[in-house]
Amino acid sequence: MRPTMRKIAPCICKNADVVDSVDRHSLGRPSADDLLVLLAVGRTGRFTSAAEDLGVNHTTISRRIAALEKSLGGRLLVRAAGGWELTDLGRQALAAAESVESVVDALASDSSGQGRLKGVVRVSATDGFSAYIAAPAAARVRRRHPDLAVEIVATTRRASRQRSGMDVEIVVGRPQVHRAEALPLADYVLGLYASRDYLRERGTPHAIEELAEHSLVYFVDSMLQVDDLDVARSIAPEMRESVSSTNVFVHVEATRAAAGIGLLPCFMADRHSDLVRLLPELVSTKLTYWLVARSEALRRREVAAVVEEIRDTAERERDRLLGTFR
Repeated sequence: MRPTMRKIAPCICKNADVVDSVDRHSLGRPSADDLLVLLAVGRTGRFTSAAEDLGVNHTTISRRIAALEKSLGGRLLVRAAGGWELTDLGRQALAAAESVESVVDALASDSSGQGRLKGVVRVSATDGFSAYIAAPAAARVRRRHPDLAVEIVATTRRASRQRSGMDVEIVVGRPQVHRAEALPLADYVLGLYASRDYLRERGTPHAIEELAEHSLVYFVDSMLQVDDLDVARSIAPEMRESVSSTNVFVHVEATRAAAGIGLLPCFMADRHSDLVRLLPELVSTKLTYWLVARSEALRRREVAAVVEEIRDTAERERDRLLGTFR
């Protein structure tokens, strides 16, 4: 939870009904606490996530937003698919809320003048990226800021229409998003791999045409949500399916167990000495990881710190990602 949010949460719970009875909002002056509630909703797109971050209940969030809308004389949020979106007035109010938060955070700065980073940053990313890029990045941020927690949800899917519940999403392929920023993060390469045991038993293909004699380890075709990953059939349309999975770690282990030839991310497969890359000059599919987040979330110091470390980690791993690490 954000430090500012944690401090105001008890006051929100205790004084919500008292504030209503006084009807301070009829004076047209918004409450700083209510602005910070709007900030929590604006960052997650959901009342439930904001309530969790603030340590209050959903009803309190609704009441505080209603009170703020009354004081400002207009709608701040509109219902959208999967969450809530800020109106133009809501974005103006959120900017004011960020200023309030900045002032409170400055008061909480340590003796060096650097604000302490606390709370939770939620990241969604593909399985391989989560393990080899996001997790090490989160660990490095945590060593500098031990009060900051990073939650990583591993999933391979398109970018969400709404950023509900997530501060940052890492997806494959250029996303089509609404009221969010989409930034290219890093390129990576898929290649064909087989285990040494498999090649001893089945022989090594030396041409694309020879792949038809082998089975493919890759995603479950009917469950693949990411268009950019639908490349297997264009590479070797005659290959039969072997072991399929929605999880790329299953692809790697099935390939190592001689289930067939795997179409694998080089940065994952090259870590295993028992895997051999096949036809690298002919099969080398480059894809791009994209970072997606609300602009409101990217302005959070905690999120910015995690994003910066993810970028730095991806850059350090560039050769691995491209399959050129030696």
